[in-house]
Formats: sequence, C-alpha cells, structure tokens
Amino acid sequence: MSFGSRARAAMEAYGPLCVGIDPHSALLEQWGVGDTFEGLERFAATCVEAFAGQVAFVKPQAAFFERFGSRGVAVLERTIADLRHTGSLVVLDVKRGDIGSTAAAYAEAYLDEDSPIAADAVTVSPYLGFGSVQPFLTEAARNDAGVFVLALTSNPEAAEVQHARGADGRTVAGTILAHLAEHNAGAEPMGSFGAVVGATIGQTDEDLAINGPLLVPGLGAQGGTVDDLRRLFGDVWPQVVPSVSRAVLEAGPDVAELRASAGRLTEQLVQW
Repeated sequence: MSFGSRARAAMEAYGPLCVGIDPHSALLEQWGVGDTFEGLERFAATCVEAFAGQVAFVKPQAAFFERFGSRGVAVLERTIADLRHTGSLVVLDVKRGDIGSTAAAYAEAYLDEDSPIAADAVTVSPYLGFGSVQPFLTEAARNDAGVFVLALTSNPEAAEVQHARGADGRTVAGTILAHLAEHNAGAEPMGSFGAVVGATIGQTDEDLAINGPLLVPGLGAQGGTVDDLRRLFGDVWPQVVPSVSRAVLEAGPDVAELRASAGRLTEQLVQW
C-alpha cells in the first residue's frame, strides 16, 4: 500500500492526531527521568508503550535524540523499529534539505526499507528549490513511504521566504503547494506527498487542496486550537493531520495519562 493509502487507513482507525516524541531537556526533567542518556531511553520507551497502535501518527524529532550522540541515534533507531507495524505510522521529523547525491543519501537513510532508521515518512525542506527534494520523492515512491514538505510554517520569520513572490506572481509557498498537487494528481484515496502547514499562521489564501496529507504542527502549547484548524482547513479537513507534542507529553510519565491526554484531543478532532 502507498503511504497515502496507509495514512488514510490509520486516520479512519484512530483519528487524525499525530503525537510528537520530543525528549527535550525540560521535559525529561519534568518527567523526573533526568536529562541523561538513561532518561532518554526511559522517555522514548514510555512514549512507544503509550502511543503505538493508539494514534494514527507518531513523530519523533531527530534532533532531541542526536544531541546524545551515537547512543541517542541508536535509541531513535530502536524507537522507530518498535513503533513501526503497530498500526501507527512513523513520521521522522528531520527537515533535511540538500542537493544531488547528498539528498539521495539522506533519502536512502530515512526511507529505504533496508535502512536501520527507515520511517514511514520524513519531513524535508524545499528551500534549495523544489527540485532538491526530488530524491526524497523518488525514494519514497520506491518504498511506499511518504514525504512532508515545509510549505507554510508558523514561525514569524518564515514569511520573508515563504510569502516572497517569483516572476510568475506566485508565492514561494504557493509554488511548493502546486508542485505537491501535481505529484499527487490522480492518487486515491490521497497522495503520499504532503505539506507542513502551521496551525498558527492566522490565515492564508494559498490553495491547500494538494490531494495529500497536511501535517499541521502548533496545536496546543504553541497556541493553535481546534477552532483554528476548523477555520483554516474547512475545505480540506479530511487531509489534515494535526500534530501535538508538549500538550500531550506533559501528562507523562504515566502511560495511562499519556494515552488519555491523546485520546481527549483525538475526540475533539473527530467530533467535528
């Protein structure tokens, strides 16, 4: 099955929520496990127990593992392996962006099924030109995986790039979205190539109907609300994958509380 097909099946089974696994130092301390390698291991294992087969998407943020060096990357590998094939899809948040053989090597690392760190999907940055993400799209298609391309992020400084207009009058964000719609054309139930669109962007006139999933970070601790999602994504709601991290993770380290926190948010989302 393509990633788009598996994503749709997961959303129908569990609801659309994506829960991030972000073991940053403050959260490790808050959980009482300590900002140490051992704390990282306990944090990651607890998240796997809480979310695997319970939510549609789980999104480990690679940077928080990489700061512990090779041992941290080994924990990330194990976390991905433990999550995959549980019903939940793993979106590895790495936001890689490069060209040529380097981009191809990143794509193989994260999307080739034979790689020890292969995920169901990966996040990438297109700001070396949309053509620079082609190795990721090619590798994803080869492995029935997915790619989420940064398009309309909600950090304040994003506007100077994403809202800039080219010679054809289109914004950079609009061009990225148009490329994704082209790559997803004709795919059913939806394409495998998604966009990252922040929940706190306020408003947009861009066409978000790309026939692919829309990964929407910013719900919860960053200020995004379910009402914001309703306002921004009404016409494309079936493709929206709201992503939350701290608002759920702060319920830890108790597994039951973590599941309950994710469940309450999922219920809000599916009731609309």
